[in-house]
Amino acid sequence: MSERVLVGILMGSDSDLRVMAEAAATLDEFGVPHETVIASAHRVPERVRHYAIDAPRRGIEVLIAGAGQAAHLAGVLAAHVTLPVIGVPLSGGRGGVMGGIDALLATVQMPPGIPVATVAVDGARNAALLAVSILAAAHPERELYAKLARYREQMGQAVDEKNARLQQLGPRGYQGS
Repeated sequence: MSERVLVGILMGSDSDLRVMAEAAATLDEFGVPHETVIASAHRVPERVRHYAIDAPRRGIEVLIAGAGQAAHLAGVLAAHVTLPVIGVPLSGGRGGVMGGIDALLATVQMPPGIPVATVAVDGARNAALLAVSILAAAHPERELYAKLARYREQMGQAVDEKNARLQQLGPRGYQGS
């Protein structure tokens, strides 16, 4: 029997998969069960509504929604469910209409009472990391806090290694005080 899905990743179109796959890959790294669905807030609004309403019953605890241009998917989900919703504004691949700024504004400007946490344009990895942080307190058995701490430590080590390589270049490398 498979594990209960904890995170739902939704996107408006298969063209969004290029970016949203980063959320799935990040959740995989942390061992968080998830599912990925294409469901457009404009083309299949009833499917989006049913997904949102059904998510808590199925045990889903966080929703990540990626959308470009008008980017209403995260807001529509948040309107129908009290689960945390994380919006990923998408640039739309070839630069989009406004390089994703239109999607960012549509995602971040939610009315009072219907919050959507919003990450950077094309920030699917950060959306997944935020979902892991949200899930950490509710699932101590998954040791998500410890995994996040190790992840951040590894990021710091990678920066230190890059700096060490730069310093080997001699006077061109930063020689700060």
